[in-house]
Amino acid sequence: MDKQQPKRPVTLKDIAAATGFSINTVSHALKDREDISLATRETIKETAKKMGYVGNASARFLRSGVSKLIAIILGDLSNPHFSIMVKEIETYFRREGYVSFVMNTDEKSDVERQAILTAAERNVDGILICPTQNSRENLACLRSTGIPFVLIGRRFLQEDCSYVVCDDEHGGYIAARHLLRLGHRRILFLNGPASISSARERRDGYLRAHREASVPADPDLLATTPVTLGNISVDGIGEAVLQKKATAILAFSDLIAFEAITALERQGIRVPEEISVVGFDNIQSKYPFPVLLTSVTSSKTTMARRASAQLLRLLRDRTLPPEQLMLTTQLVVRETCAPPKPQPK
Repeated sequence: MDKQQPKRPVTLKDIAAATGFSINTVSHALKDREDISLATRETIKETAKKMGYVGNASARFLRSGVSKLIAIILGDLSNPHFSIMVKEIETYFRREGYVSFVMNTDEKSDVERQAILTAAERNVDGILICPTQNSRENLACLRSTGIPFVLIGRRFLQEDCSYVVCDDEHGGYIAARHLLRLGHRRILFLNGPASISSARERRDGYLRAHREASVPADPDLLATTPVTLGNISVDGIGEAVLQKKATAILAFSDLIAFEAITALERQGIRVPEEISVVGFDNIQSKYPFPVLLTSVTSSKTTMARRASAQLLRLLRDRTLPPEQLMLTTQLVVRETCAPPKPQPK
């Protein structure tokens, strides 16, 4: 049996032969040029569709310098916080006639740098990026491409570039204040790496709430994630809570909060009866979960839309100055917090 030969791509010449029009007429019709009558355009487009014609994006880019491609570079797509934003960004740009593609960095600088270079090689028109922030080298790399970009969720202070972030300091403050007002005095903060702007700012808010309440913040209760309480993992969080006599946990993200709750309950520590937990991101605004987590909303949907709008403005006018936007944060109170359990005398 003869092997079936691979089908070659349909060309403008093929469509011209099928319709009886010239190649130039076919080309103009597929670009929706008004020098071709509407009836002719519709005939040619319908024929092209039936024949399976696919336009040559590379050729279009060479002619116009516009690819209609947007790169979205994010740290951890397994986190629903990021997937919610991706959906909003993709929907926004699809309505504007752009195609988006997503690259995951796993919060690694070398992977992020390669993602930036890949985006440049594909001639994207713009980049939306939540930076790893391990250094500023990748920001310099991003600038060197000449591609318009907007940072989302994190920012570099003293850097003149566009970003949309939430008020992380206020978020850390209102979360810690809520727990302090319930009577908690030992709040274990499972924070993100200190290199990340949002982690530093949430820590600042946590500390401000303690100062305001005249409650000393024990440095021993400040940890980073992946959890580094000595050699303690998230699975060992119950032991850490007991050792440090914590009555509440503030987590850098809802994902970390849910992991902590699961680990605590496996170890027989009940939430909120024995320990209270507050997360950050409010992913339950989009996803149903059996644990009704108290969480700080980071305005993720608004953040995605505003960052997309910022980037679109830069695509339309590259002379515009950088725009820097901070969105408000609020606490959504659910069922994972309660006053601390009285300690035996």
